[in-house]
Amino acid sequence: MKSYLFGCAVAAFCAMPAFAHPVLEMPSTVVAAHRAAAPIFVAADQSVTAGPLTIKDAFTRPTPGGATVAVGYLTIVNKGKTDDRLVAVTSDISASVQIHETKMENNVMEMTELPDGLAIPAGATVTFKPGGYHIMFMDLKRAVKPGDTIHAVLEFAKAGKIAVTFVAANNMGAMAPGGMKVDGMKMQ
Repeated sequence: MKSYLFGCAVAAFCAMPAFAHPVLEMPSTVVAAHRAAAPIFVAADQSVTAGPLTIKDAFTRPTPGGATVAVGYLTIVNKGKTDDRLVAVTSDISASVQIHETKMENNVMEMTELPDGLAIPAGATVTFKPGGYHIMFMDLKRAVKPGDTIHAVLEFAKAGKIAVTFVAANNMGAMAPGGMKVDGMKMQ
C-alpha cells in the first residue's frame, strides 16, 4: 500500500505542469497497425495515420526511484467524419494501463480514470498533456530513465490498434516533446 500511495503521489506530480523545467528535444515514434496485425515500429520523428486518425508527439517523463507509475502524453487528430473512441492501452513496461483526466474541481486538482475510454470527436484534435488527459502506466516493471522508451498499443473502437513509442524526456518536469507549444508557451 505504501509504494502504491507513493506511486500515486508521483503520478499526480507527473500529471501537473512544471514550467521551470526545460525539455530535451526527444522525437516520438508512432506506427499504425491493423487490428489483427502485429504492431511495427518505425523511425523517430514520424507521426502515423490509421484511417482518419493521426497520432503524434508521444512522450513520457523519467520516473524517480521506487515509482510504480509513469505517465504518457500524445496528440490524436481525427480527420474523419465520424467520432472514434480510445478504449484501451497496453504496454511493455507495466502490468496495466489506464486513460486518465486531470482537472481542477473547487480549486483542487483531481486525477480520475476514464474507464469507458475517451471520445475522439470527428474533425477534432485531442491533446494528452500535463494537467489534462494522460496515459497512466501502472505497476511498472522497471524505472523509466531519460531516453528510454515505452512501447504501447492504443486501441480505438473504429480505427483498431495503433502502436506508439513514448520516448522519455531528460527530466521529470518535461512539458512537451521537441519545442511543442503548451498553453501559448514555446517549451525548449
